[in-house]
Amino acid sequence: MALNLCISPNCKWVSSPASLDSASSLRSSLGSCFGNINIASVSLSTSRSLSLRRSGSVSVRSSLETAGPTVTVGQVTEVNKDTFWPIVKAAGDKTVVLDMYTQWCGPCKVMAPKFQELSEKYLDVVFLKHDCNQENRPLAKELGIKAVPTFKILKDNKVVKEVTGAKYDDLVDAIDKVRSS
Repeated sequence: MALNLCISPNCKWVSSPASLDSASSLRSSLGSCFGNINIASVSLSTSRSLSLRRSGSVSVRSSLETAGPTVTVGQVTEVNKDTFWPIVKAAGDKTVVLDMYTQWCGPCKVMAPKFQELSEKYLDVVFLKHDCNQENRPLAKELGIKAVPTFKILKDNKVVKEVTGAKYDDLVDAIDKVRSS
C-alpha cells in the first residue's frame, strides 16, 4: 500500500513507499517521511482511512490506497488516457492545469519550459502534460482538442477554462482566476 498524506492547514501531499500493514509500521514510516516528528497517536480503519495526531496542534488526514498514478509538487507530470482522470479526481478541489502538446509543435516547445516554471511557482496547483500523438488521441478527442498547444484548467473534476496557443500571459491570468475562485 502507498500512503498519501494531506497535512492541514497548507495541504502538503507526501507519499510513503513503505509497506503499511499496522499502526506501528505506519508510525515509523511517518517518522521517516517527516523527519522524526513526535506522533502521539495513529489509527487505521477498515475503510482505508487514517487518523493521526501529532503532539501539538497538527492533525493529519489521509487515505491508504494501492499504488496508482502519482504527482510531484513543483513538477509537470506526463499523463495518458489511463492516468489523467484518476489524477484529476485525486486532486479534489485543487486547480489542475493540463498542457496538451505534440513533440513536433514549435509553439509547444516554446511553452514547455515556461509551463515547468509555473509548476515551480504555483505549488498549490497540479500541472500535467499530455502528448497528443496517435496513440494518445482518445483523451485529446474526449477533451475536444483541435489545436496545440491547448491548456485545460480543471477544478472539481470539470474543465473551467481553456487557453489555446502559446499565450503565456493568458495562461497565467486563467490560472490565477481559477485559483482564486
